[in-house]
Amino acid sequence: MFNRFFILIFKLRGWKIVGSVPPEIKKAVVIAAPHTSNWDFVYAMAIFRLCNLNVRYLIKKELNFFPLSILLKNTGAIPVDRSKKHNLTEDVITRFKEANELFITIAAEGTRKRVEKWRSGFYHAALGADVPVLPGYLDYTRKEGGFGAPIYLTGNKAEDMAKFRAFYADKTAKYPALFNLDGIRLD
Repeated sequence: MFNRFFILIFKLRGWKIVGSVPPEIKKAVVIAAPHTSNWDFVYAMAIFRLCNLNVRYLIKKELNFFPLSILLKNTGAIPVDRSKKHNLTEDVITRFKEANELFITIAAEGTRKRVEKWRSGFYHAALGADVPVLPGYLDYTRKEGGFGAPIYLTGNKAEDMAKFRAFYADKTAKYPALFNLDGIRLD
């Protein structure tokens, strides 16, 4: 039901999908960027469903309450308790190793606000699980969203992050001032 709603909004607003996930890729971390608006969720969910991707995503546990929990459960949410010290990256790596097919979407910015650098969890999870990273995107100027070519991480953070900066350089967020292209780095 929710997915149909997301798809309807996506189509009624004139959005289109660009790029696809290569069929040989069965596991990947999917980056959700730029992430500056709650509308990003609606459009991303529509893209995933229209591309027949069963994508899971991490969300703070505090949002997992009734009735919102119904939406979250039906759209693939993995609630995360950020108040406890645990190794979320190791948990994601384990999920990848135990699954035959798994796509986990992570908003590398970690918030809809402007950030000075991306969070590194997506990077370490993909590297540790030996899965590619699919740069997912929404471009509000072009009204398009989709996927770039898979990026296979090398372990050289500067080199790898330069690939992401190049990919996202021409993507326009809903609120452009909140997307910091120079923030696509790991220190």
